[in-house]
Amino acid sequence: MFRSFYSLSSSPFSKDIKVQDIFQSSSQKEVVARLDYLKKAHGIGLITGEPGVGKTLSLRAFTDGLNPALFKPMYLPLSTLTVMDVYRAIATALGEDPKTKKIDLFLQIQSAFVNFSKNRGIIPVLILDEMHLARDAFFADISLLFNFNMDSDTPFILILSGISHLNTKLSLNQNKPLNQRISTRYTFDPFSAAETAQYISKQLSVAGANYEIFSESAILAVHSLSSGFPRVINQLCIHSLVYGCQCKKQVIDEECVREAAIEAGL
Repeated sequence: MFRSFYSLSSSPFSKDIKVQDIFQSSSQKEVVARLDYLKKAHGIGLITGEPGVGKTLSLRAFTDGLNPALFKPMYLPLSTLTVMDVYRAIATALGEDPKTKKIDLFLQIQSAFVNFSKNRGIIPVLILDEMHLARDAFFADISLLFNFNMDSDTPFILILSGISHLNTKLSLNQNKPLNQRISTRYTFDPFSAAETAQYISKQLSVAGANYEIFSESAILAVHSLSSGFPRVINQLCIHSLVYGCQCKKQVIDEECVREAAIEAGL
């Protein structure tokens, strides 16, 4: 309903935004640089940040940009899978019929990784998301599973992702074998006030806006209430547009944002 009121051609602040329209914040640029390094060097990378800061979106952009003739991306979230499910899913994604015993499954996965890399010229790219949910035993497994030729070979790219607490878990003594093998890492920061303004403007521009729908004071209110977290910014802006439409406000002001935040429970 607010699309017609604000003369928008599409819905802004959507989580399924096209990769080419992703806002290039300073954090986004930094993570792109680190992931580009992994594309060339291979090995293990770590991406962390608080919920709603943009980690998964960046990983989607990364996988979408991989050449399928050179890379085989696999994305597995621990929030929906058990540990053994993860191993079976890896084997299945690699075209294998998963073995029953864990040790056989490990050897099967390693063999498949080597086959893709050495015989087919394709680097498997495994993204394990929500890794802050993993137990220490799983970190030990990962360290063993991704040890090829006594750690002298890296026929894979492994990206571990999770909330910032993951950094603390990896720093524990029992997890040091894995932590020491991470070759690149980055922790996302929320948007600055300036980036929040640029983000809102870009989102509305992509949606077809032909004028500045949010006033400067409204944007400052959005940043203050969201603390610069993109997911909260999206929710707050959508509710503000709905509220503004109901109130027939052509320009969203600070009062509109704060009322929308109360209605949305933000």
